[in-house]
Amino acid sequence: MLRRLPGTEIDNTVSTTPATVVFRPVVVPTPAIFVIVVWLWRTVAGLVRMVVRHPVACALVAGTGWLYSASEWLIVAAAWLAVVFAMVAWVLWSPRTWGRFVGWPLVSWARLVWVYRRRWRAVVAVTGLGRAVQGRWYGPDLVRVRCDAWSDRIRVRMLEGQSTQEWTDRADNLAHGFKARSCRVTVPRPGWVELVIPRGDVLADVVSVQPVPAVRVDAVAIGLREDGGPFKLKVHGTHVLIAGATGAGKGSFLWGIVRGLLPAAQAGVAQLWALDPKRMELAYGRGVFHAYASTAEECAELLEEAVRVMHERADRYAGVRRDHEATVTDPFIAVIVDEVAFLTAYQTDRGLKQRIAAALATLTTQGRAVGVGVIAALQDPRKEVLSLRNLFPDRIALRLDEAEQVDMVLGDGARDRGALADQIPRSESDPSVGAGEAYVRLENAPQPIRVRAAYVSNAEIKEMEAAFSMGES
Repeated sequence: MLRRLPGTEIDNTVSTTPATVVFRPVVVPTPAIFVIVVWLWRTVAGLVRMVVRHPVACALVAGTGWLYSASEWLIVAAAWLAVVFAMVAWVLWSPRTWGRFVGWPLVSWARLVWVYRRRWRAVVAVTGLGRAVQGRWYGPDLVRVRCDAWSDRIRVRMLEGQSTQEWTDRADNLAHGFKARSCRVTVPRPGWVELVIPRGDVLADVVSVQPVPAVRVDAVAIGLREDGGPFKLKVHGTHVLIAGATGAGKGSFLWGIVRGLLPAAQAGVAQLWALDPKRMELAYGRGVFHAYASTAEECAELLEEAVRVMHERADRYAGVRRDHEATVTDPFIAVIVDEVAFLTAYQTDRGLKQRIAAALATLTTQGRAVGVGVIAALQDPRKEVLSLRNLFPDRIALRLDEAEQVDMVLGDGARDRGALADQIPRSESDPSVGAGEAYVRLENAPQPIRVRAAYVSNAEIKEMEAAFSMGES
């Protein structure tokens, strides 16, 4: 009776399946004193746990009881009125700190009680995350719910011996069970999982561009993260691969990167080199680029020039320094390639194809240490289209046509961890629906994040060209 089994008992029943044989366990009589001691211990532990998790609520209840026992109800009412006025003053003085210490804990408690705890047993049973042990059903423990402005984070203690894969495989079931749009499963520590359930979608609408930022080359502001915070993409010291179907919004990322680097380019600490074999996207604002190539021959020559610069810097840095610092004499060079498949898989000239592939391989393996970064965009992420995709540390998956393509772009298991790029919505009547929405997997960060790039209009591109013309060659 006193032995602890994994998880929390859901229902004291036995299986009714005819083919299943369930043996009744041997019942050993337990002295009443042991039962009383155990239940007292569990009660005290539960009270301590409640005070630790909900200190403000417990303090209010305890204080109210003490005042009522020591004085009249008018004093209790006056104390509560003082608390209300103090809370109002706190909200007006610092809404952020009030939300952190009072508002969101109250929301978390309310959603724990009225949303998740009420549905927990049913959802766990239906999704198959519970287990039958000796004729009894046990489920994982719902430990804590924390809320913020955009999501609920549910901390769960898994059953002993349970794998994270079981939870990631049932993320869609959990989302529907809690009436949510989606559910993402993360692992904060061994034996635990955290369910991230968004309550709204700040990325549903088109994101407007921000004013042109100050001079910086390390990371540029692209748009918004799903939590409403700004999304900044690292471009210096890395390579970026952008993959997405037609109309998915690859141009928003390309022009977002260009827009973020323009002040640095004007200051001379960055250069923008464009390879535009389609002659549609980057050609519209070619004046902002230091170098521009469109034909296969021009693209091969420009890539080989980047390789030459890379080798020249490597020769100077050898034995002197291990990383690159953008300066006027050694600026960061961003090699931006729109639709790289036109230069690799779809290139009919075998000689040019080999030159381009060799230059890209050299740049993506050696370039970032000396300040040469490659930002490549493509539609088809298959291996035979771009065999170098694993050489890009940072990858972005916009809307994709097939579920298998998600792992091709972001790496194995990315879709199981919540990168549902194949489910990004689209609309024939409204091209802005889902455009620029993407999942990003950064280097050394296996958990993908959902973002949306700001939409850079044609007029804004022309304004950038007029204000930051570099005189491309």
